[in-house]
Amino acid sequence: MKIENVRDMTELSMMSKTQWTDEELSHYHQSLQQIVPYLNAEGQTIHREIVEEITHRG
Repeated sequence: MKIENVRDMTELSMMSKTQWTDEELSHYHQSLQQIVPYLNAEGQTIHREIVEEITHRG
């Protein structure tokens, strides 16, 4: 995946996860997965929502 296909988290945070592309979901899932132990409650919620959207899409 090329990073230029992924919008900034600032922009994406204003949108429903259903509007994110598969590439964006994958990118941020992988990024957040690497730092899970360090995420605060808000970061954990964002990561959980990303995982739920990926699961929903199949």
